[in-house]
Amino acid sequence: MRVSDIPEINGLSTPEKILFVEDLWDSIACDESAITVPQSHVDELERRLKKHETEPGTLLTLNELRQRIEEGA
Repeated sequence: MRVSDIPEINGLSTPEKILFVEDLWDSIACDESAITVPQSHVDELERRLKKHETEPGTLLTLNELRQRIEEGA
């Protein structure tokens, strides 16, 4: 289905379209069981978690992260 299939959507203002999309997303997100996660994604998350557990590395504080962002690093 495409937006052009529902003429009423084309008549909405941009703010109304944003609210519509938010409501639509909320209606999808409330039923998590209907959304399947591909096994490859689960595998990748598990791989990353194991790597973090064995090699946690150096984490930044929130302030350090903000400073790096502001400096463009």
